[in-house]
Amino acid sequence: MEVILLLIHDVHNRTDERLITVWFDIDNTLYSTSAKISQAMGVKIHDYFVKLGLSDREASDLHHKYYTQYGLALAGLIRHHDVDPLDFDLNCDQALPLEEMISPNPAHRKLLEDIDRSRIRVWALTNAYKVHAERVLRILNLRDLIEGIVYCDYEAKDLTSKPEPAYYRKAMTLASITDPSKCYFIDDNWRNVEAARNIGWGNCVHFCERGLEHVEGGKVIKISSATEAKGNLKHEEKLGIKVISDLEELRDVWPEIFKSS
Repeated sequence: MEVILLLIHDVHNRTDERLITVWFDIDNTLYSTSAKISQAMGVKIHDYFVKLGLSDREASDLHHKYYTQYGLALAGLIRHHDVDPLDFDLNCDQALPLEEMISPNPAHRKLLEDIDRSRIRVWALTNAYKVHAERVLRILNLRDLIEGIVYCDYEAKDLTSKPEPAYYRKAMTLASITDPSKCYFIDDNWRNVEAARNIGWGNCVHFCERGLEHVEGGKVIKISSATEAKGNLKHEEKLGIKVISDLEELRDVWPEIFKSS
């Protein structure tokens, strides 16, 4: 897949010498899982599978299989069912009533405003298509604070996404980053965070709203950290990954990216 980059300012080009790039996931990170967008999206995707002529059971099984195998259910639909990805986007992502489900959080805006832009770049790295990514950031009143977006190009061949290593490497290329240790990353999905850490991204945070329910691959899951899921093996600690449940905790976890008070 040719991942597409959107730039908010032309001045942020290959001569940008700022040392650190902070990558924010969008969905279920810049807004809370309690908004239940993952549940609503799960229903839309399930219905899309059923419209292909599958039974409810077949739809559920394939949804989970494709999500687990490819990171996106859509990737499996494209490869095995020859679906039109833009039709999927229209009937799933774009069909969500987002304006009724999420709203701006002034604390989140202040958090991003307090990042020292003289030294730090702030970008988004998402598995969504550009329409959804832009729409969510606009509703949250954060679009002007995100300098670039790397998103899944639904129109491209060989669709790839987090947690595939190639996706992170392409993001670095598009952002003109040569040193992965200069990448800071936060995501609500443990697999995505682990993948970033495994390719050398220097500072990774798992945004974990413990106890809330969300939907992954069509299955309802109670959110837990990797340590809890893996039987208290302190898995995050071994990989140097921090776990937070509120974005404000980034001020303590990454104090070096914020303006001096």
